[in-house]
Amino acid sequence: MKELECCKLCPRCCKVNRLKGETGLCGMNSKIKVARIAKHYFEEPPISGKSGSGAIFFSGCNMKCIFCQNYNISTNNFGKEISIKELAEKMIKLQKDGSLNINLVTPTHFVPNIKSAIIKAKEMGLNIPIIYNTSSYENAETLKILDGLIDIYLPDLKYYDDILAMKYSKAYNYFEIATNAIKEMYRQVGTPEFDKNGIMKKGVIVRHLMLPEQIEDSKKIIKYLYDTYHDNIFISIMNQYTPLKQVENIKELNHKVSDEDYDNLINYACDLGIKNAFIQEGGTQSESFIPDFDLTGV
Repeated sequence: MKELECCKLCPRCCKVNRLKGETGLCGMNSKIKVARIAKHYFEEPPISGKSGSGAIFFSGCNMKCIFCQNYNISTNNFGKEISIKELAEKMIKLQKDGSLNINLVTPTHFVPNIKSAIIKAKEMGLNIPIIYNTSSYENAETLKILDGLIDIYLPDLKYYDDILAMKYSKAYNYFEIATNAIKEMYRQVGTPEFDKNGIMKKGVIVRHLMLPEQIEDSKKIIKYLYDTYHDNIFISIMNQYTPLKQVENIKELNHKVSDEDYDNLINYACDLGIKNAFIQEGGTQSESFIPDFDLTGV
C-alpha cells in the first residue's frame, strides 16, 4: 500500500502518511472502514433491477458536500473497520445473496485496498459486475490502478461552475478534474452492454443531482455530456435533492428542487436529442430514500 505513505490518491493531495494513522481531508487512515453492506434497490433500473445492487458504503469522503445525504458517514465518518480479506468475503456473500453487482459507494480513498479485495474475491469466485460509484473528484492516475477490474462506472457530475463547487464542496477546479476522470472511466469500460434482462454489464452512467435554483448550471452539464459522449453513455438526471439539517441556515439549499425547474431540464435534454437517459418521478425527495447507516451487513 505504498500509495498511502504519502497519500495523493485524490485531487486534494494531502500527502499524509495514512499507514502511520495520519488522516487527510477524507478523514480515513489506511484501514478500510464501512457503514453498510446490503442490497440496495434505489439505483437506476439496470443497476438495481428487481434483485438489488450489492452496495458497500465506505466511510469518509474527499468531497464533503455540505448538502450530502450520506452526511453521517461521509463527514462524521461513522463506520467499522474491516480487513481486505473481510471485504472480499462480504463481496462473495452479496453475490450468494443474489445481488446483481458489487456497488462500491464512495471508494476513492480506499482504491489500493479495494484492488486487493477485488482480486482476492475473484479468486474466491466473484463473477458479477463491479461498480465504482463516485463523486468524480478523482485523479485519473488513481482510476488506472483499477483498470480491468471495474465493469461499470457510476460517476456524478455535480457542478459546471467552479464557484458553486467551492461554495458547497470546497472542491477546487471540480469540473475539469471530474470531466478528465470521466474520460478515463469511459476509456476503461467503453459503451454500455446489457444482459438479456436489461441489467447493465458494462458501461458508464453519469449522474447529475439537480440543486435548487441552479437550472442554468444543470443545463450546461447536460449539454457538455451529450456533446462529448452522445449516446455512448447514459445520463441520470436526478431530482431527489433533500434538504437536511446541515443546510437549514443556507437559504438557497434549504428547499427542494421545484417541479417547474426539473421539467424544464428534462425538456431541455429532450430538445438536445438525448435518448439514453434516466429521469425521476415525484416522491424521490424524501429522507426515506437515504439508507440507514447502522452497520447492517458489516
